Amino acid sequence: MRLLSFVSLAGLLVASALTPVLAQTASGSTAAKARKHLVYFRDKAGTPFTVSRPQDFLSARAITRRTRQSIPVLPRDLPVTPNYVAQVKAVPGATVWYTSRWFNAVVVNCDSATLTTIQALPFVRATQTVNRTTAAVTPLKYTELPAETNQQRPSANPVYGTAYQQANMIGAVTMHNAGFRGEGIQIAVFDDGFPGVNQSAPFASLRTDGRIADTYNFVDRNVNVYGRDSHGTNTLSTLAANQTGVFIGTAPKATYRLYITEEYERENPIEEVNWLVAAERADSAGVDIISSSLGYNTFDISYANYSYANLNGRTAISTRAATVAARVGMIVVNSIGNDGLRSGPSLLAPSDADSILTAGAVDSLRNYSARSSKGPSADNRIKPDLATQGVQAAVIGVNGQPGRNDGTSFSCPILAGMVAGFWQANPTLTAQQVIGFLQRSGSQFTTPDNLRGYGIPNFVLAYSLANPGVPLATSNRATTNGQLVVYPNPANGSELYLQLTPAFRALPLQVRFYDARGALVAEHQLPATTATEVRLPTASLAKGVYSCDVQAGAKVQRSVRFIRQ
Repeated sequence: MRLLSFVSLAGLLVASALTPVLAQTASGSTAAKARKHLVYFRDKAGTPFTVSRPQDFLSARAITRRTRQSIPVLPRDLPVTPNYVAQVKAVPGATVWYTSRWFNAVVVNCDSATLTTIQALPFVRATQTVNRTTAAVTPLKYTELPAETNQQRPSANPVYGTAYQQANMIGAVTMHNAGFRGEGIQIAVFDDGFPGVNQSAPFASLRTDGRIADTYNFVDRNVNVYGRDSHGTNTLSTLAANQTGVFIGTAPKATYRLYITEEYERENPIEEVNWLVAAERADSAGVDIISSSLGYNTFDISYANYSYANLNGRTAISTRAATVAARVGMIVVNSIGNDGLRSGPSLLAPSDADSILTAGAVDSLRNYSARSSKGPSADNRIKPDLATQGVQAAVIGVNGQPGRNDGTSFSCPILAGMVAGFWQANPTLTAQQVIGFLQRSGSQFTTPDNLRGYGIPNFVLAYSLANPGVPLATSNRATTNGQLVVYPNPANGSELYLQLTPAFRALPLQVRFYDARGALVAEHQLPATTATEVRLPTASLAKGVYSCDVQAGAKVQRSVRFIRQ
């Protein structure tokens, strides 16, 4: 229903399978009267699928995620009975859009007469109309609100660019320096479109590394996600952008699945169904984390609206979907909403779901943002769970240029990227254990409230809590005993960074590369900088073992060994 930057847009809803059911429309339906309906089945009788053979409907990665967390495959996970789907498709005028394993349902587009025929089928339990408008709709446009003033806008960092403050606030810079940038973690991002991600420089490593594993547009039923609106580009950038000196997101090396679930032109429950469908596709593919900067409570037709009493963790379609996603071992990170200026609780679905991480917003001074929605949930659970920067958050636009935006839309993916790095650092933890350690690391864990939840999380503290007595590995950090360090080591591709101790800062650097035989193969002069790290030019180096000699002025020299793969 809303894209959760400080802007009011459209909603979310649809039921999911790993691949959408092909449409089959009989002649005779009246397009002007056709609407989408969620059709629930009574059972899964006659299904050829069994919980003993999950490989028939789940990927190996999805099964591994469950096995690692001791989560059994349940009848809920079985695909809907194919014969039921076939009978619905055979009804003249019915078009089946998607199926939902978790809800045991199908999404059908048809007119009211056709719906009556479907309702009479013996295996149909109930139906729910999920899109309806009273008049022609004019697409909503972003309307930027005045920026909040109780915050600072720090200057760009030589490595992280404008994204440094929001990453450093939660310990993500230290997390990256320790070698945890999201490698091996899969994140599904639900939003309204990702234009520019297929072209601009900040997302180049996503493309060249092949780390966009899947795309799907659940609104238009195709794989094109590089159109529609640009909110998704902004949110994805806080996670995945990776251009040194311009912008480094909180999970710049994770693998991504980009899903359009938001029909920003309208406000209808079909968007929530889209959320459901996308979550099931993510589950089937083995995704670890869902990042969703979306929320719902009011629709084009008022009878579909959610009251505060409905935000109890078990009523809204998207909330129920998020809860199942958590039950099958994914971590759902969802924005709480931007209705904080309203009196009383103001959270949106699915942020009321239990067992997920609901993200609130603070400014760069760690102060609560007055626009960030407030909890608790209607059943009196603390919401949000955690808070990160959402005021003047750094983002990348469609043109690949850095900018700033406001909203829990951005505190959500910033947090999701930190979740990815923490889970990478602690791969044996379950999803719920990850959430628990991050909450315990919060700045107000002992005194939580419904403005910032358990507070601002900290990677270093969370790591210490998860690994008592085991210091965070420092092999990739320049602070170890005053020694220079290069990372990543081994190095893949052309990215190699030298972290500088104080003795090497503010001085011109002479860098020489020697191969394993001791022969000089490259030499570079780097200008003086006060930055803590610099990027080394390695494009000319072949695969092999090298020594990197660094000299600052006439006296100080260090040698660092690394491998280029």
